[in-house]
Amino acid sequence: MYEKYWGLNELPFENVPDPRFMYHSTQHEEALMRLLYATKAQKGAAMLSGEVGCGKTTVSRAFVQELSSEEYEVGIIANPSMAALDFLKEILYQLGIEKTADSKPELLHILNDAMLQNLNKKKKTVLIVDDAQAIEDVVTFEELRLLLNFQLNNQFLLTLILIGQPELRDKVVKIPQLDSRISIRYHLKPLDIKETAQYILFRLKIAGMQRNIFTKEAIEKIHEYTGGVPRKINNTCDLSLLVGFSKKIELIDSKIIQQLIDDAK
Repeated sequence: MYEKYWGLNELPFENVPDPRFMYHSTQHEEALMRLLYATKAQKGAAMLSGEVGCGKTTVSRAFVQELSSEEYEVGIIANPSMAALDFLKEILYQLGIEKTADSKPELLHILNDAMLQNLNKKKKTVLIVDDAQAIEDVVTFEELRLLLNFQLNNQFLLTLILIGQPELRDKVVKIPQLDSRISIRYHLKPLDIKETAQYILFRLKIAGMQRNIFTKEAIEKIHEYTGGVPRKINNTCDLSLLVGFSKKIELIDSKIIQQLIDDAK
């Protein structure tokens, strides 16, 4: 709606996990590097946690983009809140395994055979569980742990990536058998003021803008209001561009941001 007015090719602050818009802050780079290391070195299991809106899912999508489809078979479970047996069936489906069964032993046999077939084709199997904090049944966590038993003498047949909010860490630590299997961990924190400024400019540039339309004072107020959480920054910046368009102004200043803050009360 406001793209043409601001000289943009597309909306710059959409809250979707588009890897093109992943701002590579130091910590986001670290998170991505650790996930790639866990996978390429076949470390078994890794966990990425962070507050709501800090970019975990975007990092995971960028991570998947780094994995060649010729070398990796990747399954992503986005809604893991289900019974243990249904969870195993969902794993098969997301990994593109057409066979299924109604008993746990049969499902595990099918999964094991598929992972061995991938290995014979020189492909590694990767399972990503997003929003893993939504898993309520401890039995489901136990099933995930047991998947890490699929291994040869020198390597795991599966790399398990758990992604979730901070409470995921609390749930996992209460299951020592699973907690001890997670060799790589990282926790994403909100952006600081400098990173917030760079984040805003980065997303504008990706969307086609070559100039800065946010004043320093506006960025400072955005950071103060959002706490440096990318999802909240996106919402605030998006609305500010809409208001700026309606007012036909050239720069987004702190008064515009304050207006949005007041309107949200």
